[in-house]
Amino acid sequence: MKRYIELTILSIFLVGILSGFQQSTVLPKVSEYSDKAPSLYVQSQTKGNNVFVECILSGISFRQSDQQGRKTGKLIIWLNGKKTKEVNSAAFIIKGLPPGEHTVKLEVVDLKNVPYGVSKEFLVNIPK
Repeated sequence: MKRYIELTILSIFLVGILSGFQQSTVLPKVSEYSDKAPSLYVQSQTKGNNVFVECILSGISFRQSDQQGRKTGKLIIWLNGKKTKEVNSAAFIIKGLPPGEHTVKLEVVDLKNVPYGVSKEFLVNIPK
């Protein structure tokens, strides 16, 4: 009888644990990605004459093609008003800046360089 009670309690315990893993996750439809306006959040950190940049870009993928229906794109880096390079990742380093204050602008464009209308501009100061 004692063993029967132990097995019953163990069974109830296991059913409770296993039922917690069956939560349904609802993914947004493809059209929900394309309906929202893209947004860009930028965080930067200066170390020596390098600037480490991390971006959070919603609604746009950096992949060459996206199976989830999101828009694809890249970032164009402008330094003091001059286009310096293009990147296809959310984190990158701007290397070798001379001492002084610099204006960095990040512009989000599609793979054919057509702007999405999303950009961020910030100042960095490289110490002497």
